[in-house]
Amino acid sequence: MSSANRWLILSAVMMAFLPVVLDLTILHIAVPSLTIALGASGTEVLWIIDIYALVMAGLLVPMGTLADRMGYRRMLLTGLVVFGGASAAAAFSTSPAMLIGSRAVLGVGASMIMPCVLAIIRTTFEDDGERARALGLWSVVGMAGAAIGPLVGGILLEHFWWGSVFLVNLPVLAVVITLVWFLVPRKVGTGLGPWNIGQAALLVSGLVLTVYGIKTGMKGGINGTVAASLSAGIILLGWFGRLQVSSRNPMLDLSLFLKPAIAAGMLMAFVASGALAGFELVLAQELQYVLGMSPLDAGLFMLPLVIAAAVGGPLGGNLANRFGLRPIATLSMMGAASALFGLASIDLITSPQMTAALLAMLGLCLGIGLLASSIAIMGSAPADKAGAAGALESTGYELGAGIGITFFGVLVNSIYFSAVSRSFSPAADAGGSIGEAMTAAARLGGDEAEAIRTAARSAFTQAHGSVLIITGAMIAVLAAAVFVALRDVKRGGYVSH
Repeated sequence: MSSANRWLILSAVMMAFLPVVLDLTILHIAVPSLTIALGASGTEVLWIIDIYALVMAGLLVPMGTLADRMGYRRMLLTGLVVFGGASAAAAFSTSPAMLIGSRAVLGVGASMIMPCVLAIIRTTFEDDGERARALGLWSVVGMAGAAIGPLVGGILLEHFWWGSVFLVNLPVLAVVITLVWFLVPRKVGTGLGPWNIGQAALLVSGLVLTVYGIKTGMKGGINGTVAASLSAGIILLGWFGRLQVSSRNPMLDLSLFLKPAIAAGMLMAFVASGALAGFELVLAQELQYVLGMSPLDAGLFMLPLVIAAAVGGPLGGNLANRFGLRPIATLSMMGAASALFGLASIDLITSPQMTAALLAMLGLCLGIGLLASSIAIMGSAPADKAGAAGALESTGYELGAGIGITFFGVLVNSIYFSAVSRSFSPAADAGGSIGEAMTAAARLGGDEAEAIRTAARSAFTQAHGSVLIITGAMIAVLAAAVFVALRDVKRGGYVSH
């Protein structure tokens, strides 16, 4: 294969990867618009956001195995078509339930695309140096795509309706499908590994039922439905965990967790990706609902956070090589905790320079933390289990994002309702979330509407500050645990023996 063709193939698969990462963050800015348009409750909004990451997390590994069998070109084209169809359905959704379902199918399409992108890069570039450069370009696209998601969403919503954040995928996908069809070689799949779709179904079902029970229970209290959902979810997750330990062909090799460095790395990946995703979502709501910013202004306001997070990965690798993984991993978590404490204590509007600096500090530290987690996991995994470690890491990232959104959203809504109950009566009129309050205010109009808006904004500001302090304290504890767990890791990121 000529050099020119190899780089054209790289361009095609990177374009295929771009909508997948954009959809992780682009919707955060659109939440206020779609909440009012669809009349979505706070719980429904959380499902709209995090069902994408939860489904993707559960299906990444089995879809990668299926791609080995089907052939990467065929699987990638199938995933692109599924992703395109789900994007169109999401754009024209007429109810929260329809949008949640469309986002779930988007997660299925994304789980088919992501393993193929990496596999095609690895099989296209046989030279180690060229492959390293290609993977470096791929990682930049991944970081940049997630970073510009809020800004792209803000630009679209400045001129179009909320569905445009999904519809924008279609012209990109049309070009990508054409390029993949003509450029990527047809190769017969050769994979013989087990296709663990049953175990994946257990994981996804257990996660969805557990998350449903937590979200519903935090809002409406414990009842029969909540108890049944939580019980079923925990049983399914327990069954999944047992299969990973006892099965001859587990979906995820959980024995890797016996290594402290890998366990610490997974915890860092989970927390860092969850904190970044959850914080972005809540910040986007505060900027628009409370501070009255337009979607574009909110996207611009968030740029220090997302750009610094994109820079943090490459910078973290250089810092870890120079100073060692243990101090960099520990300090990145401590820095993130300090930034959260700082953001909880200042006014975002009256202290713009300090706000921008703290947002950049948070993004940079979480970006470095994500890279440090990857070094800890891959550097400590045995050579014959590198693939299993990579699958575990990827699942941890996506799962962390989904659970992080749930954690931030449920905690904010719970504290919000408690705060609004103290300042507004009846509290039910102000909704179980700020989105519900704004929807009710838009429906009522007049002085009553303004009273609801005032109470809701005050309660949300209190809730956001409380959640930042709680999350900062948790990350500070994690920093101490990471410092202990990585005590045997050498400067290059490998465990000493």
